[in-house]
Amino acid sequence: MAGYFADDSMAVRVMSNRAVGLTYGQRALVIGAVHPQLFVGTAQHTSRPELPYNRLSRTARLFEAVFLGTREQADRALEFTHRRHATVSGTLPADAGPHYPRGTGYDARDPSLMYMTMAFTFDSALAMHNLLVRRLSGDEREALWQDFVRWAELFGMPRSAAPASYPSFRRSFDDYLASDALHLTDQARLVGGYLAGARRGDYDAPIPLRPLFRTLDLLVKGSLPPRIRSMYGFRWTPAHRTAFASAVRGARVLYVRTPRFVPRPLDPLLFGSTDPLLRIVAGQERQQLRHGRRSMPGALTRPAS
Repeated sequence: MAGYFADDSMAVRVMSNRAVGLTYGQRALVIGAVHPQLFVGTAQHTSRPELPYNRLSRTARLFEAVFLGTREQADRALEFTHRRHATVSGTLPADAGPHYPRGTGYDARDPSLMYMTMAFTFDSALAMHNLLVRRLSGDEREALWQDFVRWAELFGMPRSAAPASYPSFRRSFDDYLASDALHLTDQARLVGGYLAGARRGDYDAPIPLRPLFRTLDLLVKGSLPPRIRSMYGFRWTPAHRTAFASAVRGARVLYVRTPRFVPRPLDPLLFGSTDPLLRIVAGQERQQLRHGRRSMPGALTRPAS
């Protein structure tokens, strides 16, 4: 059964790359944490704060179902999300920068917050594809933008909440990232540090997967705008830059297009769903928690009201 996006759509072509699927979500969350309404709203309404990677894994699977799944799979994901978002509303329990004083309201159904969620997601998917696969042309960027707007509409965002074109989005989003509206709460700084690999939890990834996860952390951290890295206080030394450049080159070589008749034995690894790896991460987190080991010690506790 066909999904909401055709196989030849830019959304499917971009999101089917595992290099994108395994990195864009982390990047979007690290950057998106500078938006206090989005971050605090999520933290206050997380049902199992002790299992952050399970929540992130579930969110990634929901997003992927709408992009890459059948209509039936996408509709189940959308229905689940609509039910969860119906209860996500409240106020900030403390000041979060000059633009977000204590008592500022948030609601998951607020069109402006829906748009910002989509904007962080789109910007990261585009950035990671440009970095790790190939740079999209102007027409391809516009087509991807329109697909993401449609994706956000499926989740309930009014079309009028988003800029009409990619150039309009680019100008407004870059202006936002350069503005004084950005603010990291203490929790956001902790969570972002874990997501970018700058902090480690009470346990590590399984040994066979550690090189992969270390590389993903490096790619996410290196892809961040310099101002965001500075806000978090992430170290970014010449050694980091050299390793980052090497990892980027390696990824791009894997995605070099070859003639159709040339065998591509790595395609099953390079393209497709990220669900199997996400389930390994989520299962590992649940197992370690049973032994009293937390993946993000000190983070994602609900703020006091």
